[in-house]
Amino acid sequence: MPSFCGDLNTQDPRDALTAVMRGLEDSGLNHGAAGNASLRTAEGFLITPTGVRPRDLTADRQVALDPVGASLGSAWRPSSEWRFHCDIYRMRPEIGAIVHVHSPYATALATMRRDIPAFHYMISIAGGDSIRCAPYALFGSQALSDVALVALVDRRACLLANHGLIATGTSLQVAYDLTLAVEDLAHQYCLALQCGGPSLLSATEMTKVLEQFKTYGQQR
Repeated sequence: MPSFCGDLNTQDPRDALTAVMRGLEDSGLNHGAAGNASLRTAEGFLITPTGVRPRDLTADRQVALDPVGASLGSAWRPSSEWRFHCDIYRMRPEIGAIVHVHSPYATALATMRRDIPAFHYMISIAGGDSIRCAPYALFGSQALSDVALVALVDRRACLLANHGLIATGTSLQVAYDLTLAVEDLAHQYCLALQCGGPSLLSATEMTKVLEQFKTYGQQR
């Protein structure tokens, strides 16, 4: 079961990033220093540091970058994936937080370089009738950022081929919750594939689902 992180929306931003990374590791969605998370700020964004395990994270180790990814005086180096965080914030002004994981089931599908199709109506939680898998690109590269941006067009989450999962949200809590939801969907899809493959919802059915989702939940 996912680890409880408290109410991320009420925590200091640096403490909230630490809580998210620890929660992701406790729930098995990341291991060691894998994955990263960030939060938009008035000055740019805060992002987790490279190569630091969640248990070693502290508020002062979170890295502040400006809107183009330049350091704002942090003593620690940012995650190697800072480029796609920077570019997503630049291209998607509605996004306030990003979570990236190497979770087991989403990553398994990413190694197959396949989208998650409309096998379940909850796919629409990520914003469309599928969760796309971006083509492979080297981690930390501008090429990876470029393909991630394309996969995220009209979407809130995507897979990265042979790599992992990106989830976004208006807040860190929303991005964290979406990460858990997409990993759960990836798990279900993997199980369905083992049983011969699921029956997919039609485009007409998914159009109705997406319309219904406009008023789903508390609309944070």
